[in-house]
Amino acid sequence: MSDGSQFSPVVGELEAQANDGRETGWEGLEELQRLVALDEAGEITVEYVGRRPEALEKRDAGEGEIDALIRDVATDRAATLLTSDDVQAEVAEAKGFEVTYLEPETRTVEELAIEEFFDEETMSLHLKVGVAAMAKRGSVGEMRYETIGEEPLTEGDLREYAADVEEAARHHPEGFVELDEPGMTIIQYREYRIAIARPPFSDGLEITAVRPIIQTTLEDYEHADDLRDRLLERQRGVLISGSPGAGKSTFAQAVAGFLSESGYAVKTMEKPRDLQVGPEITQYTALDGRMDKTADSLLMVRPDYTIYDEVRKTHDFEVFADMRLAGVGMVGVVHATRAIDALQRLIGRVELGLIPQVVDTVVYIEAGQVAKVYDVVTEVKVPEGLMEEDLARPVIMIRDFETNQPEYEIYTFNQQVVTVPVGDSEGGDDSGVDRIAKKEIEREIRSAARGHVEVDLRSPNTAVVWVEESDISTVIGKGGGRISDIEDRLGIDIDVRTFAEREGGRGGSSGGGGQAGASGGTGGMTVTPEVTSRHVVIPMDGHAGDTVEVQADGEYLFTATVSRGGEIQVSRGSAIAEELERAIDHGRTITVVPS
Repeated sequence: MSDGSQFSPVVGELEAQANDGRETGWEGLEELQRLVALDEAGEITVEYVGRRPEALEKRDAGEGEIDALIRDVATDRAATLLTSDDVQAEVAEAKGFEVTYLEPETRTVEELAIEEFFDEETMSLHLKVGVAAMAKRGSVGEMRYETIGEEPLTEGDLREYAADVEEAARHHPEGFVELDEPGMTIIQYREYRIAIARPPFSDGLEITAVRPIIQTTLEDYEHADDLRDRLLERQRGVLISGSPGAGKSTFAQAVAGFLSESGYAVKTMEKPRDLQVGPEITQYTALDGRMDKTADSLLMVRPDYTIYDEVRKTHDFEVFADMRLAGVGMVGVVHATRAIDALQRLIGRVELGLIPQVVDTVVYIEAGQVAKVYDVVTEVKVPEGLMEEDLARPVIMIRDFETNQPEYEIYTFNQQVVTVPVGDSEGGDDSGVDRIAKKEIEREIRSAARGHVEVDLRSPNTAVVWVEESDISTVIGKGGGRISDIEDRLGIDIDVRTFAEREGGRGGSSGGGGQAGASGGTGGMTVTPEVTSRHVVIPMDGHAGDTVEVQADGEYLFTATVSRGGEIQVSRGSAIAEELERAIDHGRTITVVPS
C-alpha cells in the first residue's frame, strides 16, 4: 500500500457519503477494511492512488465529477476498471477503457426488519439510540404513545435497521427515496413512510416509521351523499382540516378514491408521498424541490382534481390558489384546530374577494369523523349587526352545510379584514360586530386623545365615548370636524363625553368596552416582534392556543390566536402587518394582553 501521501477518489467519495450518514458510505468503507485485511494476510495487494476529491467535486458527485476522477486513475495506471455502477461502466467503455462490470448483489425483499414492531393497531414506530422502542397505537383520535421494547437500542441496532430500509427502497418496485440530505433520509416503502435522522441534524440516530392503520371510503363518513353530490356537481376547492392524527389524510384518500371511481382524472401533490391511493392515481412530489414547478407540470396534463397534501406555508396556499383559479378541482389537507381556522389561513395569502373561488367547501375532521362542513360564498350585504345601508360591502358567508345557517362572516372593516361569528357562535354578551366596533372606535379616538378612553356601545350604530376633560376639545375637533370624520369612516354616531359626566367616573357602572385596550392593558406583556422576509413574528412561548390582543403603546392593533408553536405570525403586506411595522419603526411599545 502507499504511504498515505495519496488518496483514492473512491475513498474520498465513500468518506463523504459516510459523513453524510449514508449507509452506502459505511458499507463501502467496511468493504475496504475487508480488502485491507486480505492485503495484510498476503492474499492480495492494496494500493491507494490518485488524489482526494475537492469540495466542489464532492458537491457535484451526482454530475459525474468523482466518476471522472476514477477513470483518470484507471488511465494513468493502464488498469482495468472494476465497477458495479452501470452508468460508469457504459461511459468507460465508450471512452475505450478495459471494463469489468459486476452485477450488484441484490436480495428479494419480503418485509422490513422493523415490521416486527407493528401490529394491527400500530400507526407509528419510533426508534432511537439509547431508548427502548416506542410506538403510537390505538384507533384514530385515540392514540397512545407507549414503550414497546424491553432494552435500549444500540447504534448497531439502528444502523442495521437503516441499512435494511435503504436497501429495500433501492430494490423493491414499491420503494423509493423521497429525500436524501445530509442528516435526513425519507423513504416510502409500500405503505410505510420512514424517516432516518442522523447527527448532527439530530442528537442521535433515529428512525420513525408511519403507516395508515385504516382504509375508508367516502360512504363511511357522515354527509357522504351530500358530499358526493357536491364534488360531482362541478370542480370544487376543498380544504380538509383537523388536528394532527385526526384522520385528515385518511379522509383525503377516500375522496381521491371516490373521484377516481367516478370517472375523474385525479393526481396528487405530496412531499413526501404517503397517501395510499390506487395505481390509477399518479402521485407527484416537488419537482426540483418546488411545488410551483409541479403545479406547472400538472397544468399541462389538466387533471380534473388534484389532492394537495399538505398545504402549510404561504407558498403552498399560493400554488393551491393558482391551480384552483386555473380551473382545476383542488382538495387540500390543512392543519387547523377549528374549521374556521382553515379558512382564515387564506387571509393575507389570497386576495379576500377570491377566497370563495379558491375554497368553497371546508371539511373538519375530528377523531376520524366528519365533525363540520362549511359552505363558503360571497354576498354583497350589510354585515350582521351594522345598520346603515351605505355600509353594504362584499361579505364572505360561512354557512353550516347541514343547516344552511350562517356561522361566520369575513369582510373588510375600517381597512382591516375581520372574521366575525354570527349569532351565538362565540358566546359572550357582545356580538362579534360589537366587539370589533368598540375596538375600532377606541383606535380612532386614541389617535387624538392623550389620556384614558372608554367606549360604551349603546346600539349597533350609536356609541358613547368617555375621555379626560383635557382631551374633549381635541377629540371633537374644530367645529366638530374630527369626530364627524370618524363617524363617517365607521358609520356610527358617536357622543363624546368626559368621565366627570359619568356616574362612577372611570370604569363606572356605565361600563366601557375599550378597557382591554387601555394604556398598559390589564395583564399586558411587552414583546419584541421579529420582522422576517415574509412575516412579522411575535414570540408567545407558553401561550399556545390563547386568544390575545396586540397593542402599541396601549392602542389596540388586532386580535390573534397564538399558534401551536407559541407565536403569532402576520403576513407582511397585509394591512395589519403594515400598521404593526409602523408602530415598531416609531419605537412604540408592543404589548400583548388576554382577549
